[in-house]
Amino acid sequence: MQINIYTIMACVDFSEYTMPVLEYAVQLIRQSDAGILAYNVINKRDANMVERVYSYAPDMFVYAPGMISAKEYVDQLTKERTAQIQDMIKQHFFKEKSRIRFKIEVGVPFVSILEAIETENIDLVVMANKGRGNVSRVLFGSVAEKMFRHCPVPVISVRDKTRFERKK
Repeated sequence: MQINIYTIMACVDFSEYTMPVLEYAVQLIRQSDAGILAYNVINKRDANMVERVYSYAPDMFVYAPGMISAKEYVDQLTKERTAQIQDMIKQHFFKEKSRIRFKIEVGVPFVSILEAIETENIDLVVMANKGRGNVSRVLFGSVAEKMFRHCPVPVISVRDKTRFERKK
């Protein structure tokens, strides 16, 4: 069986695990001709919450400094995250920058990742076993757990070695 890996999805959530995920994905492309899609999902639940608050008092948002609509919230997060990923690539992976692209979408993280795997022709997924919402699970984040169960392509779990160190 011939296995060809052309595109690796690096799931980034801008938690403490983002750099290890990118480092692992970059190490994989250094040994091949593959490219990386650094993929981030703005959680639709968060955008919906902002939309709900905005719908109750839209006039308040016009006058209250710092208050924004759901669209403005998503636009602002997209802009911030785009700048963050560009900065990470520039600072840490400059030699590989032509082989790394990124995409930010709004949705349910697990569902959006699975859809992007199909639409972006992803061959391999690299993700952390934990992320932003790491309170809900002990060993695996809820998104990571669902990916391991339902992902149609191989998934590599990047772990914090100190946290999962074997006892001697």
